[in-house]
Amino acid sequence: MTPATSPETPRPATSLVRRARKINRVLAETYPDARCELDFEDPFQLLVATVLSAQTTDRRVNAITPALFAAYPDATALAGAERTAVEEIIRPTGFFRAKTESILGLSSALVERFDGEVPGRLPDLVSLPGVGRKTANVVLGNAFGVPGITADTHFMRLVRRWEWVDEATSKDPVKTEHAVGALFPRRDWTMLCHHVIWHGRRRCHARKPACGACPVAQWCPSYGTGPTDPEVAEALVTTQGPA
Repeated sequence: MTPATSPETPRPATSLVRRARKINRVLAETYPDARCELDFEDPFQLLVATVLSAQTTDRRVNAITPALFAAYPDATALAGAERTAVEEIIRPTGFFRAKTESILGLSSALVERFDGEVPGRLPDLVSLPGVGRKTANVVLGNAFGVPGITADTHFMRLVRRWEWVDEATSKDPVKTEHAVGALFPRRDWTMLCHHVIWHGRRRCHARKPACGACPVAQWCPSYGTGPTDPEVAEALVTTQGPA
């Protein structure tokens, strides 16, 4: 697979590496149950669920995938599905017509090119309709145990706030993936992403982060973006990701 680091990625400063790894250690202690919040039983289910999760929440996807996979348990079944029937099931996730196109297309591609099985290599995954690097890394890390950096919106927001990447890099998910990957051992990449994403969903919100109730506040250059009063901040903390 294509590595998350690149030969063109400059060697990060030792002080930044130490700060980033300290933040990750504290987040690991704060969120010991951090994991992929999409429900799945095999790589195919995770691939489809991840595609469906675009522009919606994991909980909404989890609410409809049991019916979807009961009707279409594998790539062969979904590839032969009636478009309107699939659209009706996934309608609650939003953008259901485009998502139907993607999951029918990727299912057909899996049947035609990979004997109906989800491949475990990034180049193969991103060749599928509707599958980009972010989706591919989710599948690789959580279904195949292949370390990867998942640069979703929460991850991108937090690494900017923590100044793990510079402003120019922060505008490019692939460059961000490479730069952050250089800060951590490869074996840590998948769990790092879970820690960061859980923190982004529960405390470091986009509009009003709970700065006064943040376990990594002392290492955050953006401390004060949100309320610093402990009681006010604590009221903003959620026990799970957005609905």
